[in-house]
Amino acid sequence: MHLKINKKIFTYIFLFLILGSINNKNLYNIKFFQITNINIEGLNEKEHSKIIENLKLLNVQNLFILDKNKIINILNSNNLVENFFIFKKYPSSLEIRIKQTEFLAKVNKNGKIYHLGSNGKLILLEKNGAELPLIFGEFKSKDFFNLYQTINDSSFDFNEIKKLFFFNSGRWDIETHSGVLIKLPKEKFKQSFNISLKILNNDKFKEIKIIDLRQNNQVIING
Repeated sequence: MHLKINKKIFTYIFLFLILGSINNKNLYNIKFFQITNINIEGLNEKEHSKIIENLKLLNVQNLFILDKNKIINILNSNNLVENFFIFKKYPSSLEIRIKQTEFLAKVNKNGKIYHLGSNGKLILLEKNGAELPLIFGEFKSKDFFNLYQTINDSSFDFNEIKKLFFFNSGRWDIETHSGVLIKLPKEKFKQSFNISLKILNNDKFKEIKIIDLRQNNQVIING
């Protein structure tokens, strides 16, 4: 503990001696702790370059008076960013570690296919990427994530879903890769998914095309 305090005292004395030994004119010409290096981890080369370009203005600042809010705003403006950590590395480096958002589904919006990230943002990519379920209908992020979380809490596998249909009433239908349409109620998602999975795993119902769970305490199966 004494060693840490002594180091701080030594640093303050050092700075006082340096700053006290120069006049105001020279003070403006000194690049003391100026940021000259910004390292970013976690994004592809293209997105990395975009953020570096946006952070160029920070090169005129130094680590002591760095405005982290400006960095946070720049990082949050990139839809691929899920979360991040910012570190100062003296004397002149800024380290930024980014966790990229996970793509959960695709959305057709205004004739373009967007990826819905785990951060709730829509991302337009040059390539379609991995096979993901396609969502139809005008939905809010919270509508999807309520459903997504419930599926993860159930025994149903989200990867088995090919399409999701959202209705203005707040209800979802889902279509599996095997071609089965599951009509869900507005509530009791978890129970509905567990029932659907039991039916899908039952050899007696291999030819079914629709599982209708919209009515309370009732399951309608159509071949």
